Amino acid sequence: MRKRIIAAALLLLGVAACESPSTPPRAAIDCTGGSITAQGSSAQANAVSAWIKDYQVSCAEATIEYASTGSGAGRRSFYAGTGDFAGSDSPIAAAEQARATARCRGPVLHLPMVVGPIALAFTVTGVDDLRLSPATIARIFTGRITRWNDPKIKADNPGVALPSTPVRPVYRSDSSGTTDNFTKFLTATAATDFRRALWPPATGVGADGSNRVVSAIERTDGAIGYVESSYARFSNLPTTRVGNAAGEFVALNDAAAARTVAGAEVTGAQGDLRLELDYRTGDALAYPLVLVTYEIACRQGSSELTKSFLAYAASRAGQDTAAASGYAPLPDELRTRVEQSIASL
Repeated sequence: MRKRIIAAALLLLGVAACESPSTPPRAAIDCTGGSITAQGSSAQANAVSAWIKDYQVSCAEATIEYASTGSGAGRRSFYAGTGDFAGSDSPIAAAEQARATARCRGPVLHLPMVVGPIALAFTVTGVDDLRLSPATIARIFTGRITRWNDPKIKADNPGVALPSTPVRPVYRSDSSGTTDNFTKFLTATAATDFRRALWPPATGVGADGSNRVVSAIERTDGAIGYVESSYARFSNLPTTRVGNAAGEFVALNDAAAARTVAGAEVTGAQGDLRLELDYRTGDALAYPLVLVTYEIACRQGSSELTKSFLAYAASRAGQDTAAASGYAPLPDELRTRVEQSIASL
């Protein structure tokens, strides 16, 4: 009898340990069975992989696949009907809207789901802390700055010993929403239309996908490139402090990026939550170089599994999972609106 009591006590202690405050509880997911596929943004791939793992652990009858093909390829596949939703770092362009509407036989919804600062990651021997204003960044990526000890970079970094190492920009060579957001930022802050006149850059090295951008930066002294922040963090690459419109150089962190996203304007209607970011925000604490990744889905005809999976991703638990994967969670007000839009699918 005494042995049974001890065994029962040990079992209760084990259960209590598993449910201790230090161990986050498994998310309550409204499971649905079936199979869905999606494709698109590589910037959000780490978050989506974590969501899929959580969902399939809780919902054994569900199979979800996501291919990190880049935003442009993801949208094109979605229009062709080969995916249940698409991940895109940019909203659907006006020239593509008719194809999207035809694919959905009605309204198409942009659901902001992943917030990520865009890191300007670099490898420069002897330099581990760097500040760059938008004007200097523009000069780097247009080839007007060719050495790291250029006077413009020195002006952004007083007192820092900068080498004469050649500057080697790295950019995305594939159709990329990260590029779209990066060039939007430069267009808004450097008074030049980078999206049309100056891209792709005449100098530098092109790389296909976020992983290859990171690899090119890692192995090249003097390299600098733009990539979603979770990739830079995973590879332990140093990242620049970016100048904002208030004149402050802000380090890359999730809270500073969330301040920029919180000031975004919703330009869509009737549950379509496409956003207009203010890259010239006057918030002195805001990191201005950010992207918001959308899940693009049809309001009519989306499967129950698509709806259930996206509902989990937008939940507090899903956003906590994204944060653990290196992203900034959605601001609460926006997250609530996303949940409401998903409920309409």
